[in-house]
Amino acid sequence: MVSLSQLQKICFEVRQDIIKMVFRAGSGHLGGSLSIVEILTVLFFGKILRYNPKKPDWSERDRFFLSKAHACPALYSIMARAGFFSLEELKTLRRLKSRLQGHLDKLSLPYIESTAGSLGQGLSLGVGAALAAKLDEKDYRVYVLMSDGEQEEGQIWEAVMTANHYDLDNLIGIIDVNGLQIDGWTEHIKNLENLKQKYESFGWKVIEVDGHNLEELIDSFRFAWNIHQQPKVILAYTTKGKGVSFMENQAEWHSRNLTKSEMKKALAELEKNYRF
Repeated sequence: MVSLSQLQKICFEVRQDIIKMVFRAGSGHLGGSLSIVEILTVLFFGKILRYNPKKPDWSERDRFFLSKAHACPALYSIMARAGFFSLEELKTLRRLKSRLQGHLDKLSLPYIESTAGSLGQGLSLGVGAALAAKLDEKDYRVYVLMSDGEQEEGQIWEAVMTANHYDLDNLIGIIDVNGLQIDGWTEHIKNLENLKQKYESFGWKVIEVDGHNLEELIDSFRFAWNIHQQPKVILAYTTKGKGVSFMENQAEWHSRNLTKSEMKKALAELEKNYRF
């Protein structure tokens, strides 16, 4: 595993990538991409996910589904830095014929388990992959990163029940609990109330962490590995727009583009605040 300081440096670089990519593209989702940087960094560089960039279809790989697929700029940066494709390709975000579209495209990109866009579907896909592993007697794990807003979708709870019914202890859900969605605070759109209690009532093991604390995240995944005979979910409490003060906790930055001066201000703030 790389050191904490190295993980922090990756987080800094990924946040820079996100700002530059979305500015260059002229559109994209900043807030929810910035909130999941530490989660993705730990998954890909903290010895959590099992994968091989040279063999993206390796049958023994862990399966990872980004259900909140609009936050793909963060995943693209992580994948480039993990060796799936070049950093130079990040400059093509949302361009015509680019592999890096505004939502994930499995047909053109390695290690993307499913084309995605509509919220609420990722957990169902993860349940299917986890059940397939059980039926095939494979030991890979399945990780599904969701938004808190998509917990408002009915399909989520069908998948939650199914995972418990089949005792899918190889399934680990992660919820980016940043409290905001495109139209405002989740509690005002459709109050999620006590997510912990909800998941527990459906037979899931719930782990709560600071979603920006690298050590807590690493510990939470390792702890989840040792919970058997039930699915697990990590509630990762985060800040939408994390790392750029004028974006933090502001719903408008769900999908707003940056002006050139805002882009420069955001990058300067990242440079100032990160210490390795």
